[in-house]
Amino acid sequence: MRIRLITVGSKMPGWVEEGYTEYSRRLGADLKLELVEIPLNRRSKGADVNRLQEKEANQMLAAVGQGDLVVTMEIKGKAWSTEQLADKMGEWMHSGRNVSLLVGGPEGLHPSCMAQADLRWSLSPLTLPHPLVRVVVAEQVYRAWSILKNHPYHK
Repeated sequence: MRIRLITVGSKMPGWVEEGYTEYSRRLGADLKLELVEIPLNRRSKGADVNRLQEKEANQMLAAVGQGDLVVTMEIKGKAWSTEQLADKMGEWMHSGRNVSLLVGGPEGLHPSCMAQADLRWSLSPLTLPHPLVRVVVAEQVYRAWSILKNHPYHK
Protein backbone atom coordinates (compact mmCIF):
# COMPACT_ATOMS: atom_id res chain seq x y z
CA MET A 1 0.00 0.00 0.00
CA ARG A 2 1.08 3.57 -0.62
CA ILE A 3 0.18 6.59 1.47
CA ARG A 4 0.79 9.90 -0.28
CA LEU A 5 1.30 12.81 2.09
CA ILE A 6 0.34 15.76 -0.13
CA THR A 7 1.35 19.02 1.48
CA VAL A 8 1.51 22.68 0.55
CA GLY A 9 4.98 24.10 1.02
CA SER A 10 8.54 23.16 0.23
CA LYS A 11 12.03 24.14 1.35
CA MET A 12 11.50 22.84 4.86
CA PRO A 13 14.05 23.23 7.66
CA GLY A 14 16.52 20.39 8.05
CA TRP A 15 14.86 19.04 11.20
CA VAL A 16 11.58 18.57 9.28
CA GLU A 17 13.23 16.71 6.43
CA GLU A 18 15.27 14.58 8.85
CA GLY A 19 12.25 13.73 11.01
CA TYR A 20 10.03 12.85 8.08
CA THR A 21 12.76 10.79 6.39
CA GLU A 22 13.62 8.92 9.59
CA TYR A 23 10.09 7.56 10.06
CA SER A 24 9.24 7.00 6.40
CA ARG A 25 12.38 4.93 5.83
CA ARG A 26 11.56 2.64 8.76
CA LEU A 27 8.41 1.34 7.10
CA GLY A 28 8.45 -2.14 5.60
CA ALA A 29 8.09 -3.06 1.95
CA ASP A 30 4.33 -3.47 2.36
CA LEU A 31 3.79 0.24 3.11
CA LYS A 32 5.34 3.20 1.33
CA LEU A 33 4.95 6.75 2.64
CA GLU A 34 5.47 9.18 -0.23
CA LEU A 35 5.79 12.95 0.23
CA VAL A 36 4.33 15.18 -2.49
CA GLU A 37 5.15 18.85 -2.02
CA ILE A 38 2.99 21.49 -3.68
CA PRO A 39 4.83 24.81 -3.92
CA LEU A 40 3.37 27.54 -1.74
CA ASN A 41 2.42 30.50 -3.89
CA ARG A 42 3.91 33.77 -2.73
CA ARG A 43 1.61 35.77 -0.48
CA SER A 44 2.33 39.41 -1.24
CA LYS A 45 0.51 42.32 0.34
CA GLY A 46 -2.05 42.71 -2.44
CA ALA A 47 -2.34 39.04 -3.40
CA ASP A 48 -5.70 37.36 -3.84
CA VAL A 49 -5.15 34.68 -1.20
CA ASN A 50 -8.33 32.79 -2.10
CA ARG A 51 -7.19 32.49 -5.71
CA LEU A 52 -3.72 31.33 -4.64
CA GLN A 53 -5.22 28.80 -2.24
CA GLU A 54 -7.53 27.52 -4.99
CA LYS A 55 -4.56 27.09 -7.34
CA GLU A 56 -2.72 25.09 -4.65
CA ALA A 57 -5.84 23.00 -4.06
CA ASN A 58 -6.08 22.15 -7.75
CA GLN A 59 -2.46 20.99 -7.68
CA MET A 60 -3.11 18.92 -4.54
CA LEU A 61 -6.14 17.22 -6.06
CA ALA A 62 -4.21 16.52 -9.26
CA ALA A 63 -1.59 14.70 -7.14
CA VAL A 64 -4.19 12.33 -5.65
CA GLY A 65 -3.85 8.89 -7.19
CA GLN A 66 -6.77 7.49 -9.14
CA GLY A 67 -8.95 5.47 -6.78
CA ASP A 68 -7.13 6.73 -3.67
CA LEU A 69 -8.99 7.14 -0.41
CA VAL A 70 -8.75 10.87 0.33
CA VAL A 71 -8.13 11.88 3.95
CA THR A 72 -7.99 15.58 4.76
CA MET A 73 -6.06 16.81 7.76
CA GLU A 74 -8.38 19.26 9.51
CA ILE A 75 -8.72 20.74 12.98
CA LYS A 76 -12.45 19.95 12.81
CA GLY A 77 -11.81 16.39 11.65
CA LYS A 78 -12.12 13.31 13.84
CA ALA A 79 -9.36 12.66 16.35
CA TRP A 80 -8.02 9.09 16.21
CA SER A 81 -5.94 7.33 18.80
CA THR A 82 -2.86 5.54 17.49
CA GLU A 83 -4.71 2.24 17.88
CA GLN A 84 -7.65 3.60 15.85
CA LEU A 85 -5.24 4.75 13.16
CA ALA A 86 -3.71 1.25 13.13
CA ASP A 87 -7.20 -0.25 12.70
CA LYS A 88 -7.93 2.15 9.84
CA MET A 89 -4.59 1.41 8.18
CA GLY A 90 -5.31 -2.30 8.49
CA GLU A 91 -8.64 -1.77 6.75
CA TRP A 92 -6.97 0.32 4.04
CA MET A 93 -4.31 -2.32 3.46
CA HIS A 94 -6.93 -5.08 3.19
CA SER A 95 -9.05 -2.99 0.80
CA GLY A 96 -6.17 -2.69 -1.64
CA ARG A 97 -6.67 1.07 -1.94
CA ASN A 98 -3.93 3.61 -1.65
CA VAL A 99 -4.44 6.69 0.51
CA SER A 100 -3.80 10.38 -0.07
CA LEU A 101 -3.48 12.59 3.03
CA LEU A 102 -4.02 16.28 2.26
CA VAL A 103 -2.34 18.97 4.40
CA GLY A 104 -3.13 22.58 3.51
CA GLY A 105 -0.96 25.65 3.64
CA PRO A 106 -1.04 28.64 6.01
CA GLU A 107 -4.76 29.22 5.50
CA GLY A 108 -5.66 25.54 5.78
CA LEU A 109 -7.34 23.47 3.10
CA HIS A 110 -9.42 25.00 0.35
CA PRO A 111 -13.11 23.91 0.38
CA SER A 112 -12.59 22.00 -2.88
CA CYS A 113 -10.16 19.66 -1.07
CA MET A 114 -12.53 19.18 1.83
CA ALA A 115 -15.34 18.34 -0.63
CA GLN A 116 -13.24 15.43 -1.96
CA ALA A 117 -12.59 13.94 1.49
CA ASP A 118 -13.61 10.39 2.27
CA LEU A 119 -12.39 10.93 5.84
CA ARG A 120 -11.37 13.96 7.90
CA TRP A 121 -8.59 13.45 10.44
CA SER A 122 -7.59 15.85 13.20
CA LEU A 123 -4.22 15.50 14.88
CA SER A 124 -5.21 18.03 17.55
CA PRO A 125 -7.61 20.87 18.26
CA LEU A 126 -4.48 23.03 18.28
CA THR A 127 -3.30 24.72 15.10
CA LEU A 128 -0.03 23.00 14.32
CA PRO A 129 2.69 24.42 12.08
CA HIS A 130 2.43 22.66 8.75
CA PRO A 131 6.07 21.51 8.76
CA LEU A 132 5.51 19.83 12.13
CA VAL A 133 2.44 18.02 10.77
CA ARG A 134 4.68 16.17 8.31
CA VAL A 135 6.83 14.79 11.08
CA VAL A 136 3.90 13.91 13.36
CA VAL A 137 2.01 12.15 10.55
CA ALA A 138 5.11 10.18 9.50
CA GLU A 139 5.74 9.10 13.10
CA GLN A 140 2.11 8.10 13.67
CA VAL A 141 1.95 6.15 10.41
CA TYR A 142 5.11 4.32 11.47
CA ARG A 143 3.75 3.72 14.97
CA ALA A 144 0.43 2.40 13.61
CA TRP A 145 2.30 0.16 11.16
CA SER A 146 4.44 -1.14 14.03
CA ILE A 147 1.25 -2.09 15.90
CA LEU A 148 -0.03 -3.98 12.85
CA LYS A 149 3.29 -5.81 12.56
CA ASN A 150 3.66 -6.51 16.31
CA HIS A 151 6.88 -4.52 16.28
CA PRO A 152 8.04 -3.39 19.74
CA TYR A 153 8.28 0.33 18.80
CA HIS A 154 4.79 1.14 20.15
CA LYS A 155 5.31 -0.47 23.54
